[in-house]
Amino acid sequence: MYIIEALPAPISAAELEVLINAEPATIGHFITHGIASPHIKAHFQNVRAVGTAVTVRMPGNDGGILHYAMGCVRPGDFLVVDRCGERMTAALGGAMAYAAKQAGVAGIIVDGYVTDLGEIREHGVPVWSRGASAITTRVMGLEGEFCTAIQCGGGIVHPGDAVVADENGMVFLRPGQVIEMAQRAIDFQHKEKHTLARLAKGEKFPDIVGSRTTIEAASRPR
Repeated sequence: MYIIEALPAPISAAELEVLINAEPATIGHFITHGIASPHIKAHFQNVRAVGTAVTVRMPGNDGGILHYAMGCVRPGDFLVVDRCGERMTAALGGAMAYAAKQAGVAGIIVDGYVTDLGEIREHGVPVWSRGASAITTRVMGLEGEFCTAIQCGGGIVHPGDAVVADENGMVFLRPGQVIEMAQRAIDFQHKEKHTLARLAKGEKFPDIVGSRTTIEAASRPR
């Protein structure tokens, strides 16, 4: 059986303009939930993408639900695909990556496998997955879900979540968190530039960030 829900409200362009400046690894200083497993890896380097999560639950070998999703996505949407533990079959390849490009998709995260890596890179829509496989899905008319809450990389992703992803990882934020978390990360990144400047002048890292004081206070004299 297929379950089809409505597309979520998109994250505003203003919020995404702020979020694109926040590194996932910086947001990871403040949260542990909402961050996908590091087993899902980027197939592009030096690329950061943001968008609105449009979710797909795609169990087994039936690829029809992802075809359906590709006909619904809007420019700026970020496809997030739950493969329900399937670890053999590629969810998408070069043709689907080109369809995503034509639709203006911001990125695709697959908690599973993809194929045609060369074509995916050629078409330019950033893709994250657990790896590549030469086995592909079929349109079987069996089951799938569109725009429901899914599992991805060990956490729950809701349609309409904000996504920010690069080669270091993927972060999913609830709509009301976007500006707060993005700004917190950006402020931290600016502070880090001052840390680097102080290191360049010869100061020691634990003295700059305060970890030496913390460790000495927690140490017992011998």
